[in-house]
Parts: sequence; C-alpha cells; structure tokens
Amino acid sequence: MTSLYEAQRAMRLKRRAALQRGVVAVLDVGTSKIVCMILQFDPSVQMNAAEGMGAVANHGSFRVIGVAKTQSRGVKLGEIATMEETERAVRTAVQGAQKMANVRVDHVIASFSGARPQSYGLAGQVEVETGTVTDLDIGKVLASCDTPYFGEGREAIHAMPVNFALDQNPSLTDPRGQIGHLLSVDMHLLTIDTRVLQNLMVCVKRCDLELAGVVSSAYASAISALVEDEQELGAACIDIGGGSTSVSVFLRKHMIYGDSVRIGGDHVTSDLSLGLQVPKATAERIKTIHGGVMATSMDDRDMIDVDGKTGDWDHDRRQFTRSEIIGIIRPRVEEILEEVHHKLQAARFDTLPSQRIVLTGGGSQIPGMEGLASRILGQQVRLGRPLRVHGLPQAATGPDYAAPVGLSLYAAHPQDECWDFDLPAQRLGAKPMKRALQWVKENW
Repeated sequence: MTSLYEAQRAMRLKRRAALQRGVVAVLDVGTSKIVCMILQFDPSVQMNAAEGMGAVANHGSFRVIGVAKTQSRGVKLGEIATMEETERAVRTAVQGAQKMANVRVDHVIASFSGARPQSYGLAGQVEVETGTVTDLDIGKVLASCDTPYFGEGREAIHAMPVNFALDQNPSLTDPRGQIGHLLSVDMHLLTIDTRVLQNLMVCVKRCDLELAGVVSSAYASAISALVEDEQELGAACIDIGGGSTSVSVFLRKHMIYGDSVRIGGDHVTSDLSLGLQVPKATAERIKTIHGGVMATSMDDRDMIDVDGKTGDWDHDRRQFTRSEIIGIIRPRVEEILEEVHHKLQAARFDTLPSQRIVLTGGGSQIPGMEGLASRILGQQVRLGRPLRVHGLPQAATGPDYAAPVGLSLYAAHPQDECWDFDLPAQRLGAKPMKRALQWVKENW
C-alpha cells in the first residue's frame, strides 16, 4: 500500500497545482461515451476554502467552461479493452472541450466504472499524546487500521475515514482540535483491479496529459445525484451505465460501500438486436424511443415500424408491437436489479436509518424503471439527476451525466482521505477486519 500511498499523494499535489493555475479537466471514461469537462476555478475562493472531512461542498468556486462528449471505443464493461481506440476517443473528447473553452489543459481527474471494486470496513485506535487531536493523531489512527490482504493484482483507490470516536463521544466527523485521550476511527477502503487502473494511467499519459486524481464512478455519481439529506441519513445510488452498473451506499455524508454489477444498458441493446434481428444502432434507437419495462393493454396494439439493413424499405419493413419490445427489455433489467439487490444485501443496507434508493445513469431513463426497481429492491426509489453546477449546458444535465458532474464536485472539494495525512510506518499484512457498517448498528 506504500507505493500507492505515495502515488495518490503525488496526484493530490498535481490537483492542487492545477487549481492554483485555475483550470483543470475531468474525464469520465465510460463504456458507451467518454465525457470531458473543463473547469475554471477562482483560486482565491478555492485556497481559502476549509477542506474538512465532510462530503463534497463549496462547489460554487468553479464554473464549467468546456464540455465535449464522444462515443466510447475500446472500452468494455467499464474497462479499457483496446488502448489505441480508447486513446483516440479520449483525445477527441479532450480536444473538443478545449476548443469550446478556448484553453489548453495539462491535468485531468478521471473516473471509471468496472474494475471489480471491493469494499472493506477497517478500524483503528490510538492514544492522543498531547491531549488535543491534531493532524498527526489522525495520521496515526489511520495507520493503525488493520490492512486486509487484498490478493495479488489489487490496489486501494479510496481510503476514507467514515467515523471517529473520541473517548465517550462515539460519532464525530472531524475530531481535530478537540480534547480527549483515546481516538478511534472507522475507515472505508475500496480496492480495484490494478491492471484496470494502470491501463487508465497509460492511456491518459499517451494523450499527453497528467493524471491529477482517479475516482470510482460509483462515488462520483452519488455525490452529484444524492441530495444532502440522503447522504446524511442513508441512501444507495445505482448508476446504470452502458457496460456496468455502479452501486454505492452513503451515510452521514460518506461513502461506506461501493461495488458494481457487470451488466448495463448495452446488454439491453444487444438483447434487442438479437431478438428483433436488427443492427445495434437500430436497437439502441428502438430502446430509446419505444422502450419500457411495464406493459399495458395499449402496448399490444401499438405497432412500431422497423427497417432493415439493405435500404430497401418495402423489402425490409417489419412491424413489432411495443409489448414484444418490452418483453425483451424487461428480463435483462430485472437481472440487473436482482444483482443490485444482492449487492445491497451484502452491504447490510437494511440496517441504515433510511433506505432511499436513487437511480441514475443513462439506463435509468427507460420508462417504468422506478416502479420496477421499487418492486424488486423493496424500497423507496426515485430517479436522480445531477446537481446543477455553474456553466453546465442544458444538454449535460440528464442522469447520464451524473458521473462527470460528480467528478467536477470532487475536483472542487474532495473529501479527505488517508493520502492527505502524514502516516507513520504502515502496518502491512494484518488480518482483515470484518466491521463494515458495524458502527452504524452501534451508534444509531
């Protein structure tokens, strides 16, 4: 973990340097699209902002000055499969955003889905030597957490302090400056496949850019789609993307669980393409215009014309009822939601004070999705749109832009993580701690 700790600290320093210059780019590398946004910061506002341990805040200190989207190529299941094609797509998106902003950027903060994320709940405890909690004490208690053995080929991408306890006070967000003797912490650690992260780093470098941060899209989507009360009281954000579906759980403004399902909207499109015997482009259009998951009696009489491949309309013309289309879409959507339900059960989501579920991402826009999700997941479900940020075009305000907008909020004010503190000697190789969400049951 030491090498990753140093790499993460180096990226944080690059982010700070970019913010001081006033311009930074965020890049969301998805399976269906790649989005680049260029953010312009007010350095005086940013540098004076207090960077506490709460969720993202102070996002009024920037504005979006450039946005570009391009079709993703070379990315499968949220992971880079073909480097050259992905590089060309990233270059296209970055150059388009730079042209709109009329500025050149050197640093990007990137997010991606997939990579088989896995969550761990860790705990640590130290004595406060001076009687007043300092940054050094925070570093010590974070280093005291028993680090699990991830297995070969996995690294931590997020290491977030979730909850602190100081003597008899069990629920503190930021104990710095407070008086006490025994400091404890619960930390959420999210690991991913190292290979996926390394491929992203190589791709960004080949595009002549410096990587100033990497973020799980599960985290990015949640901080833009969940409102403040949902982040505080407990909510899950389900981002249904093209190649995968990201799952994150928030409580008291911190992410306490992250995972993904390796099925997404592109699988629905593939099912339609095979079921109707039409090209994928036609299937995507049918899904977008005529798709749904809840059939009615009217859908049996609602006929949809579909053309074929040869261009001869009379020869290729076919008709399908909307019920037939729903009959193809619904089983795959049910499969996605069932897998999400299993992830939420593994996260012990039912122990939270509130169990609101927010759907976002491009796949969430299929009509009837909220009702079907509520039926399968058994909770209150709503469709989440990203928060409005200054300068964001109207075309970039839909649920499919939740991750890039969340990246923008993260760039403006990232939550403090393990890498932001000076840690003493790491305790590596300790046994894994299985305390994920245990403090929730003790303190609520």
